[in-house]
Amino acid sequence: MLWNEIKGRKLRGYQFMRQKPIGEYIVDFFCSRLKLVIEIDGESHAGKEACDRMRQKKLEALGLTFLRFEELAVRYNLDRVIQSIENRVQEIEAAAGNPPGRREYGN
Repeated sequence: MLWNEIKGRKLRGYQFMRQKPIGEYIVDFFCSRLKLVIEIDGESHAGKEACDRMRQKKLEALGLTFLRFEELAVRYNLDRVIQSIENRVQEIEAAAGNPPGRREYGN
């Protein structure tokens, strides 16, 4: 569901990759230009919160930004999830001095 909304540079022109290996980990979605990781937490994450936090801290130490969503939020409130992602992208662009909506090429 989420992948259909962000693949093919649909989200503000940025390229997202699915199931992207980063070091010893695989993240659900990743945009290299934004250094943005999007994780979807579902039943497979139940009981693994401590491991997820440690993994996230290690990846944040590499300068990556995380967004986490519950699987149910993606399923039933996809518009709200997309809006949250767009808001974070705008924050990252503003912090980097990039103009809004700048398209990403070459990745």
